[in-house]
Amino acid sequence: MKYNLLGNTGLKVSELCLGTMTFGGKGMWTAIGSLPQDEADLLVRRSVDAGINFIDTANVYSEGVSEQMTGTAIRNLGLNRDDLVIATKVRGKMGEGPNQVGLTRKHIMQQAEESLKRLNMDYIDLYQIHGYDGLTPLEETLYALDNLVSSGKVRYIGCSNLAAWHIMKALVYLRESILLSLFRCRRIIPLPGGILNGKLRPCFLIRNWG
Repeated sequence: MKYNLLGNTGLKVSELCLGTMTFGGKGMWTAIGSLPQDEADLLVRRSVDAGINFIDTANVYSEGVSEQMTGTAIRNLGLNRDDLVIATKVRGKMGEGPNQVGLTRKHIMQQAEESLKRLNMDYIDLYQIHGYDGLTPLEETLYALDNLVSSGKVRYIGCSNLAAWHIMKALVYLRESILLSLFRCRRIIPLPGGILNGKLRPCFLIRNWG
């Protein structure tokens, strides 16, 4: 397995990342996949045996079931959690209340705690904003993420499903602020759903993300 650095950090992640969107299959996510726990365990086992150390999930996947199953698989297999790089995300709707969605400080802090409980872990390696929130000031989102890093509950922060200009706006803000966290954009693998990353290529080149 080939390992690459995560952005400009020294963290090494496998070139292939195991996505867990198919774990569980609850609600609308049944259209994507509905792997039971035993099959999820097998998939994680084969992935780790092949050298993959990077596992990606999200709070919205199967309404939290994917995170639960990911953590359970790691424990069932007796894997060393510190050998793995666990990524999850925040932004999507997680309840019926008006503040159960978005990138507000309230939602980010609440969902980070909930993700840790579902994963049954003490920290998240890579915590990503899962899309753009046009209602919440960028500063509020970035300060909330920075606080999570400072608290030790998150190691790195990143983004998923953002346009290049959203990313550059965040980078400019961080450069001009006193925040010490590193803002990382992970590569988005094209999926059958139609997510393409070609338009982000200039952003990757400018920031030396490879």
